[in-house]
Amino acid sequence: MNVCKAPKNKKEFQNYYQLRWKVLRKEWRQEPGSEQDELEDQSFHRMIVDENESVLAIGRLHQTDQHNGQIRYMAVAAGQRAKGLGNQIITELEIVASRLGLKQLALNARENAVSFYQRLDYQQLGFSHLLYDQIKHFSMTKAINCADDHQSELAQNLQATWHQTIPLSKAMNIELNYYNGQFLQTSCDLVFNKNLHNTMFAGSIYTLATLTGWAWVYMQLKHLQQQSLQLGSESVMFEGDIVLANANIRYKAPLQGTAHAYTNIEQVSGDLDGLASGKKSRFNIEVCVACGDKVVATFDGLYVVVPKKKLE
Repeated sequence: MNVCKAPKNKKEFQNYYQLRWKVLRKEWRQEPGSEQDELEDQSFHRMIVDENESVLAIGRLHQTDQHNGQIRYMAVAAGQRAKGLGNQIITELEIVASRLGLKQLALNARENAVSFYQRLDYQQLGFSHLLYDQIKHFSMTKAINCADDHQSELAQNLQATWHQTIPLSKAMNIELNYYNGQFLQTSCDLVFNKNLHNTMFAGSIYTLATLTGWAWVYMQLKHLQQQSLQLGSESVMFEGDIVLANANIRYKAPLQGTAHAYTNIEQVSGDLDGLASGKKSRFNIEVCVACGDKVVATFDGLYVVVPKKKLE
């Protein structure tokens, strides 16, 4: 059975790059290594492997800024074409883009692949460049829809709360990109948060992680309030102030590209049960800050919800 996944270890990356070189470089007498560029560590890599871990198809997504991305290095192994593998890779990369809050994807398609991308709703903008003086490429783009439109109003309310009460979050342009009750993801602006080394400020990483964990608690609190209203308990409102009581962060590597942060239900412990009796509620939340697939920092925070009033 075929599986689509991100390469994780040295061997998987070797196999991933080997297919990229074979399909996109070998025929044009390019040396192994020419299939890679300086953005590999900042990108999302996806590959389809069979039950023997043989790589059948690959593709890469790179964020060019907070709301735009570029797909590159699409390749399908010889003998595996016309099986829907390229379509599967594109679909997976578009899901990643949607959860990142990207608005548009761009790519440069080889002449013989233009029709493939057009079937997937990419629009041709015209000639782009000539690779190795022989391979015509054409610029193409596609608008990307938000992965969770039903949450957009709540996300906007959260962002307004951030920006009105925490000026730094507005300057950083921190946004809630995706939340489905199980997984939450945020991002921030690329340019504002860079230091003199052209990497992200440690303080900006910490702030993004802190507000990502805060956002998880906020969404849980809003969900509880909505449940209360749906049950007809309009006079009983679960109100509380969310505060960070303790935190620890581990920086693993410099962050050179556009950052995003995420947490999920498996990285969270705690609930709001105490709030119903006017007691404090606590959440322990782990947040990962990443650039592409690479996690560059992990944050552990203890959040406390302090009730505004004792419920009757």
